[in-house]
Amino acid sequence: MGEAQLSHPTIRTITFDCSGDPYDVGLFWSRLLGRPLADDDKPGDPEAVIEDPSGGPTLLFVRVPEGKAVKNRVHLDLTPHGRTRNEEVERALSLGARRVEDHVRPDGSGWVTLADPEGNEFCMERGPADH
Repeated sequence: MGEAQLSHPTIRTITFDCSGDPYDVGLFWSRLLGRPLADDDKPGDPEAVIEDPSGGPTLLFVRVPEGKAVKNRVHLDLTPHGRTRNEEVERALSLGARRVEDHVRPDGSGWVTLADPEGNEFCMERGPADH
């Protein structure tokens, strides 16, 4: 008898806690990432979902009773495509993000930390258009 093949888990879903309407937070991320919310998601639902058509993790936004109290321990790092980091930061701000901290160095490396409408931090890194 051969040895059983071991496999490792994959990331299926990244879940965001929301004290407000999960639909609103999901809509922000839908617009930022250019991926639609699930067809059955509506304002006021207890959760909202964004699937990755390329098979990456699903983003799940779930209503919770408590608000965010401390810095995120896990966050997403985003790489812009077709826009510069600054253009993508400005676009995120126009969609409702908030600038948290600028970590861009004089040589152009680094990132900008932003927060979504619920306060969940994410970083916008330098992309191909910045080189």
